[in-house]
Amino acid sequence: MNHAGLRYPFEVPPAEGEAVEVADGVLWIRMPLPMALDHVNCYALDEGDHWSIVDTGFDSKRSRAIWQAVLGGPLKGKPVGRVIVTHHHPDHIGLAGWMQSGIGAPLWATRTTWLFARMLTLDAQDRPAPETLAFWQAAGMDLDILEKRKQERPFNFADVVAPLPLGFQRLRQGDVLRAAGRDWDVHIGNGHSPEHATFWSRDDNLVLSGDQILPSISPNIGVYATEPEADPVAEWLEACERLAGLAREDHLVLGGHKLPFTGLPLRMKQLIENHHGALARLEAYLDEPKTAGEVFAPLFKRRIGEGEYGLALVEAVAHLNHLHQTARITREMRDDGAWIWQRKR
Repeated sequence: MNHAGLRYPFEVPPAEGEAVEVADGVLWIRMPLPMALDHVNCYALDEGDHWSIVDTGFDSKRSRAIWQAVLGGPLKGKPVGRVIVTHHHPDHIGLAGWMQSGIGAPLWATRTTWLFARMLTLDAQDRPAPETLAFWQAAGMDLDILEKRKQERPFNFADVVAPLPLGFQRLRQGDVLRAAGRDWDVHIGNGHSPEHATFWSRDDNLVLSGDQILPSISPNIGVYATEPEADPVAEWLEACERLAGLAREDHLVLGGHKLPFTGLPLRMKQLIENHHGALARLEAYLDEPKTAGEVFAPLFKRRIGEGEYGLALVEAVAHLNHLHQTARITREMRDDGAWIWQRKR
């Protein structure tokens, strides 16, 4: 199957509890997610007498049951020797702690991935923190949505991420990981998640890309109350430019969502150009001052519903921060505590 210059060698994803062999010793597994993006891709790397698992899905009774079926079925009852996590988001690290404590599989991750995940699992809240409310207000969140969220229990990382025991094996830029009979160069991405690990096989054409490189969607790039002045768009563009230098036409990219694909040089170009285009549209839209909550139209070019509102808002702030920090727009705080942003005249 071809689409927009990309090629998809595997048109049908694995069924629940099943696995598809995408290369010698590399199995593709799908875990369900209870959201619009309804799946996450995980991979099992055959080490002979055990498996290395790459990413895990959410922690839930259903996900644990599926993993048990996979381990006893397509993984032939061989033990999990380690779990490798590309980044700290819940759909990727959710069951890592369960695999550590319940199966005895050590965790391999970047330091930032482990620190963020462990910190967030310990930060359970019944109502949004004051800093989060102030951040939403500064972003110009819709007042009805803001009032509603003030009264609701927020999403807590620990809701879908198993507790992470102490101890992990650190992955760093420039490391070489031996797995599935291959040597994989570790290259670190950023923007979607800090210190996101990707793995590039030296011995054939495989790339394990997590969410750093996806075929038909662009990963969310957001700013949060934890670091309200962050510029993840700059980090994203730097990482994409650097990783683009590694891309080959024959690379088979095994990403965290959607289908495995080839045509990586084109996809890297698209990922870079998509954000430059969004920045240009946003800058042009700011002839009149706007809050982050008022700039969805040029960024997303579609209607944003309440279910998508939170991710849209943090992505809007990310793009505004980048334009501001590259001196393309100005900002001023309104009397109600919201930043208003405007194109430089």
